[in-house]
Amino acid sequence: MQDFTSARRVVTEALGTLLLVATVVGSGIMAETLTRDVALALLANTIATGAILVVLITILGPVSGAHFNPAVSLVFYLRRDISLRETISYAAAQIAGGMAGTIIAHLMFSLPVVALSVKLRTGPAQWLSEGVAAFGLVLTILLAIRFSRASIAWLVGLYITAAYWFTASTSFANPAVAIARSLSNTFAGIRPADLPGFIAAEFAGALAALALVTWLLRQPGSTAR
Repeated sequence: MQDFTSARRVVTEALGTLLLVATVVGSGIMAETLTRDVALALLANTIATGAILVVLITILGPVSGAHFNPAVSLVFYLRRDISLRETISYAAAQIAGGMAGTIIAHLMFSLPVVALSVKLRTGPAQWLSEGVAAFGLVLTILLAIRFSRASIAWLVGLYITAAYWFTASTSFANPAVAIARSLSNTFAGIRPADLPGFIAAEFAGALAALALVTWLLRQPGSTAR
């Protein structure tokens, strides 16, 4: 990664999360507009999300690392790859960028700027799904960094594409995205009241993946991460 200033990295995290959320919310709105088939709408939402992740990680990764996710930033802080100050700045930028992404998606489709979601997403199955989704995402990122760095954008995009379909929650896997989606009463929405369970599960899954990868990659006799 080139030596970009902290401000530029933070702005890049906000921009990337904005475009990610605008894609998730906007493609959901478009899908609902074009079809009443829920499976087809989810497929459209999935393809758009997986595709934009490949693009965003490829073009913005060299600037900020392309976290776009407070849980991922926390993992990189615990690995001592970024500082606490950077972690907090990244998380704030990701949340703000995600909220802006929802607003922009609404404006593009002539919807109210903000409309709190009423879509119910709660319960043990949903929380487990979010834990699994975030676990798999962080596992993919960390092992890709170790074994296939050049492929990381495609691996993350493909993982999220798959996770949309094998998790009951459709794989938010991202606290900033979850918060942003609570501001949209559309296909991609989540009730604000359901956010705590989702966010807790996402952080738990991310930390579990970090612990596993640290153990898997530790050299015999080594105390290093």
